[in-house]
This record gives sequence, C-alpha cells and structure tokens, in this order.
Amino acid sequence: MDMRKLMIIGAGGHGRVIADIAQKTGLYGHIAFLDDDLSRKLPGYELMGKVNEYQKWKDTHEFIVAVGNNRIRNDIQKALEKQVTITTLIHPCASIGEWVTLGAGTVAMANTAVNSGAVIGDGVIINTGSTIDHDCKIGNYVHVAPGSHISGNVSIGDRAWIGVGSSIVNNICLCDECIIGAGAVVVGDIKVMGTYVGVPARRIRHGGENASSGIL
Repeated sequence: MDMRKLMIIGAGGHGRVIADIAQKTGLYGHIAFLDDDLSRKLPGYELMGKVNEYQKWKDTHEFIVAVGNNRIRNDIQKALEKQVTITTLIHPCASIGEWVTLGAGTVAMANTAVNSGAVIGDGVIINTGSTIDHDCKIGNYVHVAPGSHISGNVSIGDRAWIGVGSSIVNNICLCDECIIGAGAVVVGDIKVMGTYVGVPARRIRHGGENASSGIL
C-alpha cells in the first residue's frame, strides 16, 4: 500500500513539532515543507520551496498549516482549502474521546486529552499537555497553549488564544479573538475582545480605553 505524503506550510519550531507528530503516526512516507524563508534549517526534512509554489504538490500531498499566529494560519488555510487536501493530525499519545469532532487542519499534540462530545473547529492547535473536557465547542483557528485546561461545556470563539497553564471553568463562553494570559483563571463569560490576565482573569486596560469590568 502506498504511504501518504504530507506538505507542511511553515518551517519554524511549530512546523518541526508537526513533522514529528506526522512521523510518529506512521502514516506518511514523505514529509516536506514550504516556507518563504528558504534559509531555514530542517535536519532530516526537505524545504521544497516557497508557500506560493504549493500547486506543484496539490495533487500528490496532503497539507497542514503549521503557523502559530492564529490570524495568519486562518488566512493561509482559507486560501488553500479549496485547492488542496487539508489533513488533521493526532499524536499517538493524545487521548481523543468518543463522539469528538476535529476540524480540518487541527492538530492534537502529545499528552493532550479531548473528551466526549467536544466539537473542535478548523485549524485549531491543541498544544502539548492541554485538556478540553466534554461537550466543549472550540471555534476555528484557536490556540490552546501547553498545559492549559478547559472544563466541560465551554464555548470559545474563533481565533482565541488560551495561554500556557491557564484554566477555564465549566459552562462559560469566550468571544472571538480574546487572549487569555499564561496562568490565568477564567471564571465567567468573556464578551469583549482583549487580553485577560490574573486570578480571576481581568481585562488589561489600555491608555484611553473606557474603564470596564474585566469579565463581561
């Protein structure tokens, strides 16, 4: 049986982690990269060209976008998804429950857990050692950073950033593009975009901004 082939968009550190996951699945006979910085060093892998050359491999390879920035990952995947096959990757040491949905371009890294009934959108990074409990709804192009924990029945909007070691209590909603700082504990709904830090998490106020409650 022919082995599958994978082209990774983005040859930085995150891309190398993606390559390691793909290799550990045992599904891929060829793993290579595209990146606009052709000087990047990739021991053991080929850097085949720039991102705009993807059409050379669109009929032979599956693709995944390995860019940490949520907005950029969103834009690249949306530009490619009608022309290439976008794959989803699950590390062999990840635990994915029954009745879980993982969108195209999503990756579940080592020692992650996604529990029963969770619905995960497209292009989501479920980073090392993070957990998403039952019946959560995670929007598109979210980054769930290493060691963060999302309790059951939480809804998170598109392109949110859930910081390293943060915790989100059950049965709450977070809006699109909010940023949860490292180690923060979110105990109520977040309805306004912004950066939220501390225990409990509060919105950082910026100069000239209306002073408002942290959790809205």
